Amino acid sequence: MEYLSLREKYHDLFKGLAAASTASAKIDETNVYQPANQETRKFMDALVGENTLPGSHIGGRENFEDFYDKIQAGKSGLILMEHFSNTDLPSLFYLLEHSGSDKLVELSRKIVAVAGMKLNEADPIVRAYAESFTRVVIYPTRSQDKIAGSAMSEEDVKAEEQKARKINMAAMRAMDDCKKRGEAILVFPSGTRYRPGHPDTKKGLREIDSYLRLFDMVILVSINGHILRLRDEDMLNDLVVPTKQIFTASPVIECKPFRKEYLASLPEDEADPKQRMIDHVMELLEEQHKRVEAES
Repeated sequence: MEYLSLREKYHDLFKGLAAASTASAKIDETNVYQPANQETRKFMDALVGENTLPGSHIGGRENFEDFYDKIQAGKSGLILMEHFSNTDLPSLFYLLEHSGSDKLVELSRKIVAVAGMKLNEADPIVRAYAESFTRVVIYPTRSQDKIAGSAMSEEDVKAEEQKARKINMAAMRAMDDCKKRGEAILVFPSGTRYRPGHPDTKKGLREIDSYLRLFDMVILVSINGHILRLRDEDMLNDLVVPTKQIFTASPVIECKPFRKEYLASLPEDEADPKQRMIDHVMELLEEQHKRVEAES
């Protein structure tokens, strides 16, 4: 079967999506918190619903509900989720809201995703696509790493590095505000979508260890089945493939004991315990993914 790209299949839908867009095309320290646009959300729900096949469901729903209960009780909550495509977040929300559980519907309204600047700045349609969900926008580590090796002048490099610091400091303040409001922060620990044949895209980012230090509890969410297939760097060139999707939550993990116990298991001369910590998280996600795959 021949599949169409997002651009080809949803050309007309994207016209309405773009018309409803209000998000800024440029990110600075004043606008890192971006509330969901409920008008663009309608288009995204239609896109996801049309391509989510029967049998799609929330796995470990009792773990999602336990997570929600603990947030309601005042605990700060972190979600670390696998990342395969730009419909991962829309699909999670769609399945939570169609789960039949009032708690999961309410949880979907409390999730704030951490997103890279590229989603706002790369393309008007991608920006409209992203603004359907509440986000805290950051200047990603991978983008910062590219600054030093670019053809920019030394002065421009320093200016860009300062911009990155300001944006990320503002993002940390915004996340702290989210925690105080009882919202959960969702992070893709790989920082990018997984690309087959490129194992580095599945490696967890070292700074995720900081999130584990800053939150009370975490759930790990694996994704089995995704409705977009990457082709190149053009996000709208992804192929649309109707798929059964299963989003599964691990039991709730208390961050501090989890982190303390794992770090204590490492050799005293471990060169980079923070990276080993997130490597362990990614291993747990991979194990959960494979277990669900085998069961389904």
